[in-house]
Amino acid sequence: MLAYVLTRYGDADSMELQDVPKPIAGPGEVLVKVFAAGLNPVDYKQREGAVRVITRPRLPLVAGSELAGIVEAIGPEVTRFATGDRVFARVDKTRLGAFAEHAAVHEDLAALMPKSLGYLEAASLPLAGLTALQALRDELKVSPGTKLFISGGAGGVGTLAIQLAKYFGAEVTTTASPRGEALVRRLGADAVVDYTKENPAEVLSGFDAALDLIGGETLEHTFKILKPGSTVVSIAGMPEPQTAVKDLDAPAWMTALFWAASLGIRRRAREANVRYRYLFMHPSGEDLKFLAKLVSEGKLEAVVDSSYPLEKIADAFAALERGRAKGKIVVTMDSRGS
Repeated sequence: MLAYVLTRYGDADSMELQDVPKPIAGPGEVLVKVFAAGLNPVDYKQREGAVRVITRPRLPLVAGSELAGIVEAIGPEVTRFATGDRVFARVDKTRLGAFAEHAAVHEDLAALMPKSLGYLEAASLPLAGLTALQALRDELKVSPGTKLFISGGAGGVGTLAIQLAKYFGAEVTTTASPRGEALVRRLGADAVVDYTKENPAEVLSGFDAALDLIGGETLEHTFKILKPGSTVVSIAGMPEPQTAVKDLDAPAWMTALFWAASLGIRRRAREANVRYRYLFMHPSGEDLKFLAKLVSEGKLEAVVDSSYPLEKIADAFAALERGRAKGKIVVTMDSRGS
């Protein structure tokens, strides 16, 4: 089968299209004929070796974190799916494999696609949707009346986070460029700060919670707009000790490493009297079922910026790394995925 393979850590030339053996579904796994796969910043961070301290799979490795397709075969002990089922999944973080014509996925990580979605839209949901859901529901405990700030609302995670936050009853303020303002308002944002003209820390205050999708100075500005004792969850800052313990079930040395690496950002959070939490989402078929239900009820929309055929995946990565996508970038392996 044709697949996009990570051959070594480095720049864009470290990944290439290759013919590789088709995988076999093992115990508890389904073999998915992949029609579409979503691209995410973590994909090029893995290529660069930025996450090697967390997970270091053996190379070469078929890359890709999320997919949508049809179950072509089932392995022993599979009980949740049958051949012909339309599924989507955030694949195992250590195994990857979504950028290929076929992928073996454990049934616990997959869910039936919403009937209303095509493969292109379904492939855009798993990683960003799970990240937004677990940050808002599990970490920030967003509920009716929560005054929530989301930085970078027009991106892949942001477009879903706005909608989920509104579903949970929050009052949502986000940042966007003039090009993204119409999109985030259509998705439900109550207020939008044009980050090209204004610093959120100078025009906002009194927030109960924040979801940081940008990191850097934006994260530090976010501390200043929160109420004392509130929480900011980030997916773009620096991992901290709870990340190692709660999200990764990591050894003690990794907890110590994250403790040291995050000293500065945790100190600045304490100075602002807020709690800082870095989140690594976890794959979950059950959470995907919840997202599928919201899609089916018309309460969650998949936002796709653009799509590319697998043969042009290098161009898709170049577009992703430019950082201007509104929603998700997706690659298609078959005409049914487009």
